[in-house]
Amino acid sequence: MDVMTRPGRQEYQPETGEEVHKSGFLALAVGAVGVVYGDIGTSPLYTVKEAFGGSHAVAATQANVFGVLSLIFWAVMIVVSLKYVVFVMRADNQGEGGIMALMALVLRTVQRHPRRELILMSLGLFGAALFYGDSVITPAISVLSAVEGLEIATPAFEPFVEPITIAVLIVLFMFQRRGTAAVGKLFGPVMLVWFITLALLGILNILKAPSVLLAINPVHAFDFFEQNRLMGFFALGAVVLALTGAEALYADMGHFGKRPIRLAWFWFVMPALLLNYFGQGALILSDPAAIRNPFYLLAPSWALYPLVGLATLATVIASQAVISGAFSITKQAMQLGYSPRLNVLHTSDKEIGQIYVPWMNWALLVIIIGLVLGFQSSTHLAAAYGVAVTGTMVITTILSFVVAKSVWGWNKWVAGLVAGLFLSIDLAFFSANLVKLLHGGWFPLVMGLMVFTLMSTWKRGKAILFERLKAGQVSLDGFLGAIGAQPPLRVPGTAVFLTQSNLGVPHALLHNLVHNKVLHERVILLTVRTEGIPHVPSREHLEVQPLPQNFFRVILRYGFKDSPDVPRSLERCKGYGIDLEPLDTSYFLSRETLIPSRQPGMALWREKIFAMMARNGTSATAFFRIPTNRVVELGTQIEL
Repeated sequence: MDVMTRPGRQEYQPETGEEVHKSGFLALAVGAVGVVYGDIGTSPLYTVKEAFGGSHAVAATQANVFGVLSLIFWAVMIVVSLKYVVFVMRADNQGEGGIMALMALVLRTVQRHPRRELILMSLGLFGAALFYGDSVITPAISVLSAVEGLEIATPAFEPFVEPITIAVLIVLFMFQRRGTAAVGKLFGPVMLVWFITLALLGILNILKAPSVLLAINPVHAFDFFEQNRLMGFFALGAVVLALTGAEALYADMGHFGKRPIRLAWFWFVMPALLLNYFGQGALILSDPAAIRNPFYLLAPSWALYPLVGLATLATVIASQAVISGAFSITKQAMQLGYSPRLNVLHTSDKEIGQIYVPWMNWALLVIIIGLVLGFQSSTHLAAAYGVAVTGTMVITTILSFVVAKSVWGWNKWVAGLVAGLFLSIDLAFFSANLVKLLHGGWFPLVMGLMVFTLMSTWKRGKAILFERLKAGQVSLDGFLGAIGAQPPLRVPGTAVFLTQSNLGVPHALLHNLVHNKVLHERVILLTVRTEGIPHVPSREHLEVQPLPQNFFRVILRYGFKDSPDVPRSLERCKGYGIDLEPLDTSYFLSRETLIPSRQPGMALWREKIFAMMARNGTSATAFFRIPTNRVVELGTQIEL
């Protein structure tokens, strides 16, 4: 989730293992508390409440309270601490994490196995697609559950819960265009106060029933399943809510480094969360009626309104994190070729990761408001939440196994044993949430399937388009020989032709020569590539190859987290003796009009979707930051 402010980013390099000054390291840890742990930090608002009051609630007996707390404790320890913080965070793509970075890392290991590559790519894409479901459910359930605290103060607020929630969400999304630099400075301190509050409320209630700490014994978890049977299994659908936000640990690794994230988790965040969960359990033991909202009832009556305000602020921060993550994944998908180009605005001159994607911002807001109005309560939304979270967890485990075996060189049996342990737990949680399909669990699956279809259609459509263009291309060597034998009129200046192929002549060049009967005195055939790494080293960014007839082949390489800027990159051609004058350089682009057809390739309905996505995507001019007054577009029609 890379659009958040990253304090001290320059001081810590996870890929080199450089140590930072103690104060800088602590600043990173505080920043991680604010940005990384916002989502998982608001889970106490609804986790215990859903276990004892949700759609598959269990009775609030002492045995069940001990059993649920034991499950939460060991789920947090095994899934978050052991799986994500210790194991998965090792699977970094040059210091970067997240499902798209993991997929790019995995695909590099299976390039010679097309079938395996297709399967793993599909898994990675569906995991990314499920994250979009998480990106709309998290703001809805988090803010809604925070505002529901007003109902505890007085039932008179009940009719106003949804309007207040929607108002908070609208303000949040309107703020996105301004960037997160200013509010990011508040994230760490606010979340520090939030976690301290969680811990204090938990401790105060644990002191009233200290026996609740016995729930740490895993025997209570096994007894819970034995006594409740099928209902105990269903209760896992509520327990998994304590793990929401675990993916953020991995996704934000590249911005804070492993050590600050791990320090913040083990020494601050995890203890605060567990103390609060056990405090809620102690409260229910003392007063079973507290299951209607055990989190807010932890606080004395005089602190209720301040707690609602603090919780609302914390949920806004949690929502900000996943919204930023959606922007980040969208940009990575564009760079890796799984999405059409969208308008991406950079909201900071200093932090390249701070971006704003207008189309995605308003689309998320519309869907989230629809969720709030449709589901109406955090309890109903909780059913939808677990499926998205557990589905992504399953996919992350599978991809991590491939990394452990193929990249780290682990013995396949050792890697399988470790991944198998995590996968069995992930699948148990996922299966428990599938029973909620009719109660809202269908939503993230449907949304994930739709996003997956769009991304896979775009990827496949681009490949088909490339093949169609390639089939009609003229050999570059033959073309250069022909213009050497019969030179056309050469006019002053430089012409840059963008092309996906290194072998043929760009269609725009042929059209320009046919219609205008001239060539510029210097011609650059430019290919822009996105590599499967976050950032391309400076020495590998530019490649220049001189060709006959004063032609040059130029290849620009970007990482999937880089922001392409073609004119700025071409300035480096001076080192190769090519001095480009901005006012004397013209950029020629081909604009293809796509016509769906029944030729072999994709189904007709997918071709229509691809053509629609292509029409609505941002032009290459804006995406590559090419000055519009220096661009010439030449069109062609292509049947898919």
